[in-house]
Amino acid sequence: MTHPFRHLGTLAAVLCIAGAASQVLAHGDVVPQAVDTTGLKALGADFLPTNPYRKDKTAIRIGDSAFNQNCARCHGLGAVSGGIAPDLRYLPLGDEGDEVFLQRIRKGAVRDGRVYMPPFEGTLSQEAMWSIRSWLETVHED
Repeated sequence: MTHPFRHLGTLAAVLCIAGAASQVLAHGDVVPQAVDTTGLKALGADFLPTNPYRKDKTAIRIGDSAFNQNCARCHGLGAVSGGIAPDLRYLPLGDEGDEVFLQRIRKGAVRDGRVYMPPFEGTLSQEAMWSIRSWLETVHED
């Protein structure tokens, strides 16, 4: 006759591993990384309505790094989304896309009390945000 708790140890181990895996795969609360915007013209406190760094090589380089440090965990490496968050390669180019981008990165997105994207205003500088936007335009797809 087998003992009724014979597989309890195995079950406990499986549940423990599954719980740990969910923590590894979850995005959880992540700390935004500082963005060094040295080399860019300072923009001041008032947010500009359009990207002043469009096609600026320094901004694109900074934006690439800033995206990887702060955005890729949800929006995917190279802005290729794995389905967790929108694929930012499809943001409209130019001023139209600037408006959408700036609103979302500054204010984030909350629906039904759930945070889908944290607000980055007060965490990332305007210069860092526009640098990210500059880089995103280099990976744009139609």
